[in-house]
Amino acid sequence: MNDEGASPTALPIEARLAEIRQALASHARALLVAEPGAGKTTRVPLALLEAEWCRGRRLLLLEPRRVAARLAAGHMADLLGETVGETVGYRMRGESRVGPATRLEVVTQGVLTRMFQDDPLLEGVAGVIFDEFHERSLEADLGLALALDTQSVRDDLRLLVMSATLDVASLTAVLGEATPVIDCPGRQFPVETRYRPPRARDDAARHQAAVVAEALAADDGDALVILPGVGEIRRLARELSTRAPHLTVMELHGRLPLATQRRALRPDPQGRRRVVLATAIAESSVTVDGVRLVIDAGRERLPVFRPRTGLTRLETRRVNRASADQRRGRAGRQGPGVCYRLWAEEQPLAPDREPEIRQADLAPLAFELARWGIADPAALTWITPPPAGALSAGRELLIRLGLLDDGYRLTALGRACARWPTHPRLAVMLERAGELEAQGLACGLAALLEGRDADDERDLAAALERRFAAPREDRAWQRDARRLASRMGCRLEAPSLAPLGELLALAWPERIAQRLAPGRFRLAGGGQATLPDDHPLAHAGLLVAVALDGEAGGGRIFRAAALDTERLPALHPEAGEWREHLEWSDEAGRLVGERRRGLGAVVLERRPLHDLPPEAVRRALLAALRRRGLPLDEAAEQLRGRVALLRRELGEPWPDWSDAALLDDLEAWLGPYLDGLTRLEAVERLPFARILLDHLDWPLRSRLDELAPTHLAVPSGSRVRLDYRGELPVLAVKLQEVFGWREAPRLVGGRVAPLLHLLSPARRPLQVTADLASFWANGYPEVRKDMRGRYPKHPWPEDPWSAEATARTKPRF
Repeated sequence: MNDEGASPTALPIEARLAEIRQALASHARALLVAEPGAGKTTRVPLALLEAEWCRGRRLLLLEPRRVAARLAAGHMADLLGETVGETVGYRMRGESRVGPATRLEVVTQGVLTRMFQDDPLLEGVAGVIFDEFHERSLEADLGLALALDTQSVRDDLRLLVMSATLDVASLTAVLGEATPVIDCPGRQFPVETRYRPPRARDDAARHQAAVVAEALAADDGDALVILPGVGEIRRLARELSTRAPHLTVMELHGRLPLATQRRALRPDPQGRRRVVLATAIAESSVTVDGVRLVIDAGRERLPVFRPRTGLTRLETRRVNRASADQRRGRAGRQGPGVCYRLWAEEQPLAPDREPEIRQADLAPLAFELARWGIADPAALTWITPPPAGALSAGRELLIRLGLLDDGYRLTALGRACARWPTHPRLAVMLERAGELEAQGLACGLAALLEGRDADDERDLAAALERRFAAPREDRAWQRDARRLASRMGCRLEAPSLAPLGELLALAWPERIAQRLAPGRFRLAGGGQATLPDDHPLAHAGLLVAVALDGEAGGGRIFRAAALDTERLPALHPEAGEWREHLEWSDEAGRLVGERRRGLGAVVLERRPLHDLPPEAVRRALLAALRRRGLPLDEAAEQLRGRVALLRRELGEPWPDWSDAALLDDLEAWLGPYLDGLTRLEAVERLPFARILLDHLDWPLRSRLDELAPTHLAVPSGSRVRLDYRGELPVLAVKLQEVFGWREAPRLVGGRVAPLLHLLSPARRPLQVTADLASFWANGYPEVRKDMRGRYPKHPWPEDPWSAEATARTKPRF
C-alpha cells in the first residue's frame, strides 16, 4: 500500500500531522490537500486515532475503491504490527473484516450511506475521513451531505476531506470559510512523457505489449501498466506471456485476494523486473514499489446511467487530464521516471472528471433521501446539488415501483426494500419474490443483472441455467447471489425459470411490452421497440424488454423475457382497473373514447365509450391542440402582432401571446369555449381574435386601438390596414395616396414608425422605406421615370411634396 517499505518519518505528511491534529481539535471540519506520495491515506487516520476527541471511539475512512480499501486497511494493520480486523478493519459490500476492538474502519461507497441510514447519529463514531474526494462519486457527495446534516445535531463529529486535488473554493463555500485548509507537498521526481498512439488497425493488447517491451529496454525500473478493466489486464497478460515469458507479470485489481494484491505492490523477492498490470486503482491511492515506468492506456471505467437498462453500468471512456497527470506521477514516486501515453499528444482531454451526481441515475439517491426523511433536497448541504430533472425522473420511477407515495415519503414496500443493498428496481424484485415463490431465482437474477458481465448476457434464462448448474464457474456471481440468499433466508436454487418474466416485470414495469405485429412491440411507458422476425420472442403477446439499444422510448430490444398476459394484473393491480381514455384520432378526425384495462400504453382489454364526459372531452381537445398547434386565423394573428409590438415597446402588463405562452395557458383562455365541441373542425371555426380580446384586461383593451390601431388614414382620404405580423408594422399603400406626406404617423405614442410598402398602380412594391422624406428626395425621381410611361393614366408629378394625393387615375377632359 502507500509507501510500503519506507520509514514513516520519510513521508512528507509526517511534517503536517501535528497541524492536522490541531485543526481538528479546534474545528469540526478540515480540508487536506496532499499531493501524491505524501502518505495521507495511511498516516493521517492512524495519527487521528490518538487525538483527544477520538479516544475510546471509532474513525471511518471512506475509500472510493474496494482494492484501495483492502490495501489501506492491510498496510495500516502492518504499521501497528497487527492483522486486519484488530485495531484496523474494513467493510465493503459482501465483505467485512472488523472485530470488537476495531477503532478504524475503512469503508467503501454505499457502506457509509447504509451506516448513516441505520444510525443517523453515528453513535460511537468520532469522525469521518473522505479520501480521494476529487473523484466526486455520487456516494461520496451523498455521504458528505449526510455527515454535514448529522453535524447539525452532533457538533462533536469531526469531518476531514482530503485528496491530491480539491476544489478548495467550492468546498469552503459549503463547509464554511473558517474551515482550516492544510497543504502538503508530495514526494515527486522528474517524469519524462512519451506518446505512443496505436495505428488505426493495431490490436490493443499487441500495441500495449510492444510499448512495454520498448520501455523495459530503454529505461530501468519496474513497469506499471494502467488499463481500464480486468478483461484488458488479462488480454495483455496473455500477450506478454507469449512475447516475453521471462517477465514477472503481476495483476492488481479488485477481484484478487488481498494477499495477492499486496504482493503486487512489493518488489520481486528475487530482484527480477516486474510488469504490474493494474486498473485505475493505481492512479492515486497506492504506490507500487520499484516502479519507474508507467504505461497509461488512457482509458477509465466509470459508472454511467443507461436509460436503456434503467441501471448504472460501468462504461469505458477516455481519461480526463487531471487523472492522466495523476497516473503520470506514479512514475516519479521513488525516483526519476518515464510515462508512456498510448494516445496522440494532440488528443484533447477533458480537464476534470464530471461529478457523478450530474450524470447518474438519481433513483437510488431519491430513495436514500426518502429514507433520510426529507422531501426537499435543499434541506441538505451539497457540493453539487442534484439536478432537478434527473431527481424528478428518479422519484417518478420510485412512485411507479410503489416505493414512494406522492409526497415522496416511503411506503410500506419502500421501508421493506431498504434492507436490500441494490438498486431500487432490484430491491422491489427481491422483496416481492415471495409472492411468486421464486426467492432463489430472484437472488440469482439480481446478482447476474448487477454483475460485471451483465451486458454480455443476452439470453437471461440460459445465463441463469448455466450459473445455477455450475456456480463455481462464476465465483463473483455465486458470492453475490449467496449473500442475497442469506439475507432472504432461502436456498440459492431455481427449481423453475418460469417466473423469470414476472420477476423482471416487477422491476421494469414501464418496459412491459405488447405485441403490435410480429417483432414490433409497444412499451407500457410509451414508444415502440422491435425484435427480429425470427427471434423466439417475436410472436410473444407480452414481454419485458430489460434492455433496449437506444432510449427507453424506442429502438431494438436487446434482452427480454416473455410474460403471461393473465399474470399482469397480479403483478401490477392497476392493470386490472378499468379507466376511461379519450384521444384525438387523426384517422377518424374526431375524439375517440373507450374504457381500457391495462398498464400504461399496454392495453389488455378495451370497450367503446359512447357518452363522453365533457371535462374529459375538453382535456382531450386541449391535448390535441397542444400537439398540433393553434389554428389561429388572420384576425387573431393580427391581434397577436399588435399586442406583441406593445409588449416589446412598453413591457408588462401587456401579455405574452407567443405560441409557447398561449399553449401553456390554453386551459385558462380557450377552455371555457370548448363546451359542446368534439371535433377540431369546430374548434378551428372559433372566433379566436374575439376570444383573445376578451382575455385582455379592460384598461389595456381600451388603449389598444390608440397605441396600435388597425388602420391609418392616408392623405388621399383612404383608411389603410396595418399588417402587424412582422417585427415592424407594415403599411402597404399605393404611392399616389401619400403625396404630400413627409412621414407616416408614428405608433405606440410616437415610439414606432411603420414600415411603408409603396405600391405601383398594379399594387406591386416599388419601394420599402421607413424614411419617406428621403425617398421623395432621392428615390422618387427614378421611380417616376420608370413608371409614368408604364402607367400614363396615373399621376406622376415632378413635385410629390405639393401634389394632391389621390386613389384615382387622372381625370378625363
